[in-house]
Order: sequence, then C-alpha cells, then structure tokens
Amino acid sequence: MTLKTISSRDNPLYKELKHLATSSQARRKAARTLLDGVHLCEAYLQHVGMPPLCIVSETAVLNSEVTVILQGCADSAATQSIVLPDALFHALSQVEHGIDILFVIDTPEQKEPQRLMQSAVLLDKVQDPGNFGSIVRSAAAAGIRQVFCSPGTTFAWSPKVLRAGMGAHFLIEIFENVDLEALIQRADIPVIATSSYAKQRIYDLDLTKPVAWLFGHEGQGVAEHLQALSTHQATIPHLGAIESLNVAASSAVCFFEQVRQQTSD
Repeated sequence: MTLKTISSRDNPLYKELKHLATSSQARRKAARTLLDGVHLCEAYLQHVGMPPLCIVSETAVLNSEVTVILQGCADSAATQSIVLPDALFHALSQVEHGIDILFVIDTPEQKEPQRLMQSAVLLDKVQDPGNFGSIVRSAAAAGIRQVFCSPGTTFAWSPKVLRAGMGAHFLIEIFENVDLEALIQRADIPVIATSSYAKQRIYDLDLTKPVAWLFGHEGQGVAEHLQALSTHQATIPHLGAIESLNVAASSAVCFFEQVRQQTSD
C-alpha cells in the first residue's frame, strides 16, 4: 500500500485542502467538499464509490477501520491517499475525538427535473447547517428522494451539513438555487406548506400519495408568496406553551406521518 506523505504547511496540495476545509466559497468554486470521519467515508464508499482523495493522520494509519479503507483506496487507480502529521490533519478536520480520516469528493451536480412528480422536500432559506442535515437525514429515512433548495439556503455540501446528515446525502438528490415559485407552479402533486398559524392539521391530510413538503427559514418561516401558492397550509398540533417546533423536528413529524399513512393496513 503506497501512501504519499505531506509534512509541510507550504505544500501546494495542503494549502488547497486547507482552503477547502475553511472556505464555503472555495468549496463552491471547486465543486468539491470534505467528508470528515469514518462513518461518512464508509457511507460514501457504500453508496457512491471511491473518492478522488483520501487523507489520514499519522496516528490513524494504525487504526483497523482506517486500514481497511486505505487498502480499498490503494486498489483504486482513481484515488490518491495522503498521510499528514496529526497537527496538520487536525487543522483540516472539525471533528473532535474522532478517527482521523477525510475524503475529498466532487460535489454532485443534479439536473433539476421539469416537474414535481414524487414526494419531495422544498426548503425556503433554511440556514442552520444542523437543521438542514437533520432534514435530509429524516427525508432519506422516510423514503423521500428529492430535496429542492432556494437561493439563500445553506450550502448542502458543507462539512457541518454533511455530518448532520450522517450519510443521507448519498441516498437522495439535492438541487440547489432552485426557483421554488416556478417549481411549485408546475407541480403535479400537492404542495404542503407548514405554518404554526394554519387551522388544518397535518393529520387531517391525505398523505397516502406523493406530496411535496415546504419548510421555511428558522425565524421567518415560509415566504408569504410561496405559502399562497401551496395546495395546503397545515400545522402540527402541540400541547405545551411553545409557539412552534424547530424546523428539523417539524419535518420529521411530517415525514413520518406520511410514512404512517402509507404503511397503515
């Protein structure tokens, strides 16, 4: 197994990696991002294939899980494997007390479908990476295969979002910078906007067939013009003296009410 060692911060490749690790703009421009940690790397190998670049720390080379991954990378002509001193590696990684392995991957480019025809998630300026990743994870678990993001929504392939998604990104199609207004207008399925002010409950809706779920900004909710275009506006009833649920929690409740209806005898 041949591993290339980089020991200098001034190495051009290391500088490029540091830029990818610390700059969202750099990740967008390069159309590449970082997968941080064993779980994400294993999920990528399982669902996508070999990465262009695998990076490990000197300490991690001795880890049995990393050894298996490195051997697979060594057998692939498409993958370059690099070892970094622990200090240089930790300057790239945002994971504390994890196993030191990173993949650099190409950000998938998806061709936006012309019409909404299958169950999907529409995100209107959802900005928190943890919320975004949790929504993607819940959607994948509920069998939803498409997520559409408006401009102003957090970057789907940032390391923080990827960690929150726990590998769900590799099970669904994610479309960014989507004109949600135009998408809703050409939808062939009902579009359900969540709102704490709606009178209709999600439990009163027929969710046995495909629907598109529309969720909005953490503070402002779904934009009014998108609410107006939706087929239904629905709320999640709750008993406590709380105005509304977190958007990630709301999405999970909605998705699994849909699963319940679709799987009920």
